[in-house]
Amino acid sequence: MDQKPKVTIIGAGFAGLSAAALLAKDGCDVTIIEKNGMAGGRARTWEKDGFIFDMGPSWYWMPDVFENFYSLFNKTTADFYELKRLNPSYRIYFGKNDTLDVPTTIEDLYALFEKIEPNSSKNLDSFLAQAKYKYDVGMNEYVFKPSHSVLEYFDPRLAISGIRLQLLGNMRKHVHKLFKNEKLRKLLEFPVLFLGATPQNTPALYSLMNYADLVLGTWYPIGGMHKIVSAMQKIAEEQGVKFVFNTEVKKIEVKNNIAEEIITDKGNFKTDFVVGNADYHHIDQHLLAQRYRNYDEKYWQTRTMAPSCLLFYIGLNKKLDNILHHNLFFDENFDEHAEEIYTSAKWPNKPLFYACCPSVTDDSVAPDGCENLFFLIPLAPGLNDSDEKREEYFNLLTKRFKDLTGNDISNHILFKRSYAMNDFIDDYHAFKGNAYGLANTLKQTAFLKPRMKSKVTNLLYTGQLTVPGPGVPPAIISGQVAAKEIKKKLKKA
Repeated sequence: MDQKPKVTIIGAGFAGLSAAALLAKDGCDVTIIEKNGMAGGRARTWEKDGFIFDMGPSWYWMPDVFENFYSLFNKTTADFYELKRLNPSYRIYFGKNDTLDVPTTIEDLYALFEKIEPNSSKNLDSFLAQAKYKYDVGMNEYVFKPSHSVLEYFDPRLAISGIRLQLLGNMRKHVHKLFKNEKLRKLLEFPVLFLGATPQNTPALYSLMNYADLVLGTWYPIGGMHKIVSAMQKIAEEQGVKFVFNTEVKKIEVKNNIAEEIITDKGNFKTDFVVGNADYHHIDQHLLAQRYRNYDEKYWQTRTMAPSCLLFYIGLNKKLDNILHHNLFFDENFDEHAEEIYTSAKWPNKPLFYACCPSVTDDSVAPDGCENLFFLIPLAPGLNDSDEKREEYFNLLTKRFKDLTGNDISNHILFKRSYAMNDFIDDYHAFKGNAYGLANTLKQTAFLKPRMKSKVTNLLYTGQLTVPGPGVPPAIISGQVAAKEIKKKLKKA
């Protein structure tokens, strides 16, 4: 091509931002079309009365992924925000006056395991050594594969690695074989919840998340998680990426198997290449004519989706006692709640939940003397959502929160905002109102995920519904993989 190839990216989530910056750096004329009024996708912010809420991701894990991305533009994390390691990393509530604070140092972690389960530190050492191997191999080799074909994995070296990666085992067996104490088991099984499946259905490969959690640590960018979005948007703009906000894509116009134009509610965009970073199902089933779809609706209905969730953003006019930045409430039966998410698909009877209080760490996200708090309950996607149901669960949460922490917030709420399935659908066209994409089950890992390649020659998918999977670091990597694949195609054009 004599002129700069025009690349149009649908959606300004992390994968879209990542791909955009790299493609623009490589000489493409890149435009991102975003339905909402700001970049970040699910990582948008909401501000009210001096409070700043991160609406989506709140855990900063795998700091190396962010650092590696910034380094591609001769930047470092410190160029954009102050990164603070949380100490303790987080607290787990097993009941009233029954908590476990996860330490930051490896020495304190070994001591904690020995205290709870004598002689368990040897098994922890073995567990973390395996987890490190999986992290090193997985994050350096597997996640950067586009997974167009199983043939990408027919490498003797990767085959040997695959055995050590425990692709065929599951997390539940892996953890229970090494540890007998139920608290330690819950601690080690917890990170796979970010992957959208039960420990029984998550490959033991994903103990790499335990290495990210317990060794690499839990961090926080001062100012909020949206600082990552601001950093990536700034990088993209410095490369020449153009952003078009508050504009919804209505159709991808395809002729002779080539996407030629993006039709939006505010005008049309000629294009040479399209990157689909919006909800994969929405693009596949609603923006493309039937003959250009990768899958049919039956395929999508048989996918195992990661959970949706019910969120509450709450402004309090008082400070809370005895609360950390991250708090997990595991005082009810884990397997029962999981069954209600993945098997029976109903509103949970006694849900586990999560409370995030970033103002414990960061004064800038709430006014003086106030607290920024949000609650999250994982839910089965596709449930019937209503204001009445949301209020029922808010009352349940505040009572449990009071009973377990001693904090009665009922008379100190300045405002609250709920967010659930209907909002995920309205704001992101999220399939079944999911919050975390596709579950990382064995049958939905690597080349078994919805493929990046489209039947449309110049369309490629990226983001949490394709490789490598859900989560902020994987999304950034997904954008990197997509950019690399597009560069290959453009060189042939």
